[in-house]
Amino acid sequence: MKRIAIVTARGGSKRIPKKNIKLFCGKPMLAYGLEALLGSGLFDTIHVSTDSDEVASVAADLGFPPDFLRDPALADDYTGLAPVLDWVIDEYKKRGQFFDQICCLMPNAPLLQSADLVKAFRIFEERNGAHPLVVFARFPVPVEWSFREVEPGVMSADSPPSILRRSQDFPHAYYECGPFTLWKPEHLESVNPLGDKVLSYIMPTERAVDIDTPDDWEYAENLYRLSCLKTVTSRKF
Repeated sequence: MKRIAIVTARGGSKRIPKKNIKLFCGKPMLAYGLEALLGSGLFDTIHVSTDSDEVASVAADLGFPPDFLRDPALADDYTGLAPVLDWVIDEYKKRGQFFDQICCLMPNAPLLQSADLVKAFRIFEERNGAHPLVVFARFPVPVEWSFREVEPGVMSADSPPSILRRSQDFPHAYYECGPFTLWKPEHLESVNPLGDKVLSYIMPTERAVDIDTPDDWEYAENLYRLSCLKTVTSRKF
C-alpha cells in the first residue's frame, strides 16, 4: 500500500496575497500542514503542488522540495482539485511511481493534527475506500433556522415554520470544512469524482476554520495561540 499526500499550494491567492507562505504565528502557513503530514507517518511521498517558484522555494526550505512544478494551466481561479490531483498522479506515473491512496491537503490548515489524518485513514480503510473521504464540521445551529437578506437590513426566513421549532427537533447538519480529502486513483477517473456519496471524518468545530479573508486569518491565529496555551497549561510539572 503506497500513499501520497499532495499539498495544493498555488501561488495566486488574491484575497490574502501569498497566503500559502505568509507567516502565521511565526512560521509560513504551509509549514503547519506539512508537519501534520510528516507526523502522521502515513505517507511514502509528500508533494507540494505549486506553479510558483517562490512557494516551491519555501517548501524546499521546510524540507519538502517539489519533485516538479504544476502546469500553470491548472493554477487559475477556476480549476478544481480533481484535475490537479489527476495531473500530479499522471506525472508520477511517467516517473514509474504509482500510489494506491491519495491525500489532498489544503495548505491553509494550521489547526490540523496528525491524529486527524490517522483517524480519517482508518475510516477510509475500514470502508475499503468505497467513496472519497471528506472532512466535515457540525453546524452550530439547525440549518432550517437560516435567513437571507432580501434587501439591505431586511431578512427573510428560508423556512418560516421551522423558526419556531426547537433545535433538538432537527437532525444534525454538517458542512464541508476543507483541510483534506482522501481518494483512490479510480475516484479521480470518474466524470463526477465525488459522486453522490462520500465517507466522512468529523472535525471538532473549534478547529474547523476555512481561511479565506483577513478576518478568518486573525481568528485562526487566535485559535492557534489558545490551543498552544491549553497544551502548555495541561502539562504536569
